[in-house]
Amino acid sequence: MGIENSHIGIIRSHSVLEFPMRSKWFDKLVEFLLLGISSITILTTFGIVAILIYESWQFFLKVPLKNFFLDTQWTPLFYEKHFGIWPLVAGTFLTSSIAMLVSMPSGLLIAIYLSEYSRERTRKILKPLLEILAGVPTVVYGYFALLTVTPLLKLFFPNISGFNALSAGIVMGIMIIPIISSLSDDALRSVPMTLREASYALGASKFQTIFNVVLPAAFSGVASSFVLGVSRALGETMIVAIAAGQKPSLTLNPLESVQTMTAYIVQVSLGDTPHGTLEFNTIFAVGFMLFLMTLFFNLLAYSLKRRAVL
Repeated sequence: MGIENSHIGIIRSHSVLEFPMRSKWFDKLVEFLLLGISSITILTTFGIVAILIYESWQFFLKVPLKNFFLDTQWTPLFYEKHFGIWPLVAGTFLTSSIAMLVSMPSGLLIAIYLSEYSRERTRKILKPLLEILAGVPTVVYGYFALLTVTPLLKLFFPNISGFNALSAGIVMGIMIIPIISSLSDDALRSVPMTLREASYALGASKFQTIFNVVLPAAFSGVASSFVLGVSRALGETMIVAIAAGQKPSLTLNPLESVQTMTAYIVQVSLGDTPHGTLEFNTIFAVGFMLFLMTLFFNLLAYSLKRRAVL
């Protein structure tokens, strides 16, 4: 026994001396690799922002800001050129508003059911099935809106255009439902069970507990899911490019054809417009405007989520 213990002690002494040295170098290597990977994403973001700023600056050297923000027509590809951004902004917000009117109540009600009413086994089945919607290519959603939803809407609105904001917004809302429902479900389930038990102890019903206790407690998380849904709707490209049309008009009529900011970028990026021209630089000005809008909503969502954690 004494000999065995002495051998074990020698082995341990060697491992204590050698392992820290190897562990130190290995930790440094892992730290260097993680720093490199993180730097790639950060540098890529800075590169994108730098290109947007530079190309947008080239555009605004030729087009005054007052024409960009005060004009109500957007015809940079026509003979008579106008560079008013508001028709594209109106089309973007119109389709996004319709999408949020569809996705917010639906996503929240689904989250309430999954968090408060469904059994654990049912939740484990329904939630993955629901999140499959997030994996469907947006091109499929676009053609679904154009070939299925629009003909159905014609039964109720005979004067609806073949390309319209309503069908694009509805289908885009369906696509966003998994984002809102999943994040809202996580926010609701993070509310301590003691709050629910205290509400039941005071005589409140399950319905009263959900809407008077659980939802207010999870407000920051639910609100951040809504804001992220808005950001996703603003940045959507293929659905609006296929189903909403390519007619930049300053209108709030969902039955008419509109053009969103992302759809215009797709139109110019197809290759028909020569690189380096003023018309080509318009996509960077529009992209920079869209970047600022989505950045605002992402920062708002981050602020709400951080408030929920704190």
